[in-house]
Amino acid sequence: MTLKPEPIPLSVKIILVGEPMIYYLLSQLDPEFPTLFKIGADFDDRLDWQKSTSEAFPRERGRLRFRATEAFPRLLAGMIARFDLRPFDRGGVAAILEWASRQVEDSEKLSLNLERIADLLREADHIAGERKLSTVGPQEVRDAVAAQRRRASKVSERMQEAITRGTIKIATEGEAVGQVNGLSVFQLGDHAFGKPTRISARAWLGSGKVVDIEREVELGGPLHSKGVLILQGFLGERYAISAPLSVSASLVFEQSYGGVEGDSASSAELYALLSALAGQGLKQSLAVTGSVDQHGRVQAIGGVNEKIEGFFDLCDERGLTGEQGVMIPAANVPHLMLKAEVLEAVREGRFAIYPVTTIDQGLEILSGIPSGERPGPGEPYPEGSFNRLVEERLAAFAKARKSFGARESRIDDKEAKT
Repeated sequence: MTLKPEPIPLSVKIILVGEPMIYYLLSQLDPEFPTLFKIGADFDDRLDWQKSTSEAFPRERGRLRFRATEAFPRLLAGMIARFDLRPFDRGGVAAILEWASRQVEDSEKLSLNLERIADLLREADHIAGERKLSTVGPQEVRDAVAAQRRRASKVSERMQEAITRGTIKIATEGEAVGQVNGLSVFQLGDHAFGKPTRISARAWLGSGKVVDIEREVELGGPLHSKGVLILQGFLGERYAISAPLSVSASLVFEQSYGGVEGDSASSAELYALLSALAGQGLKQSLAVTGSVDQHGRVQAIGGVNEKIEGFFDLCDERGLTGEQGVMIPAANVPHLMLKAEVLEAVREGRFAIYPVTTIDQGLEILSGIPSGERPGPGEPYPEGSFNRLVEERLAAFAKARKSFGARESRIDDKEAKT
């Protein structure tokens, strides 16, 4: 005989917790998932500095009235007590707040990644214990952050070494025609770092096509190719007013042996192309990041802190001259959360950060001459301006193309008669 158990009444509520991407995939791929889990709650992993907790969590309205700058230290205090850590002083808490803002790349928000916060608290506490301190201060927090970076920095150090030894050529002084220092960001796990990249352009008489060498050899992704095609729209609208765009050009990331994706280098590519057309050198002491639209407006990009610090580290190793700096989109200013060494160099005038909103502003900074504006529709740019140099070169190309076409036509007529 076997026992046959009686059914037991059971009423349970199942709650799944996980990454948003997994939830979306299950909803799309499993037809039963939406019927079993009807209520979804997407929790934000960021908290605004200035919002009160009642604004961030509406269900708590009326009970929680303190701001994030008060709520976050309370959260830290709870974690410190839970893990039995040394107390953090005012400076130590401020350093954690600064680090939490950097994690979300926004000076107006804080990260709520509790696991990473707990790791940093424990490591800072360990450093304070080694120094026989009774409290954890800002220096211990900064040293813990630096230790985390150092443990994950082998790849970035080797790239930096290749540049400083001259294996990868990056200029940080002087001027060059058709060449700009672009900035790339690499993500390896939780560690992100920036690296300068030499972008070059060449221009000659042609039919208005800009060749993206990265795309031609299938190293450029669709977003990067989109950025290059936007450059053609910008050139045509600005300079091909009374004559067709009679130029061909090529753009390439020099000494790049992997895939290139994203449009954050499109402004740097445009500066290099305009420099090649104008025959005007650009400062190699500056690096550039930012995407651009067809109207010449510079747009925000990601990884701005890592990109700035990547170029700063190279300049610092070679020796800061006061001429070096980085041009970034003005829209990225709220995202700046730079390490202390960069901030100190900027305050002392040894390094500069230039926020720009348009390509014309960037041209003036890179070339040192006015970009120029048209006095009226269809009128030429002012004499001696950067845009005038580009316009005259393109006009010469159009004239040469017209002359060449007329000559070819005469040859064809002559051959037809014979």
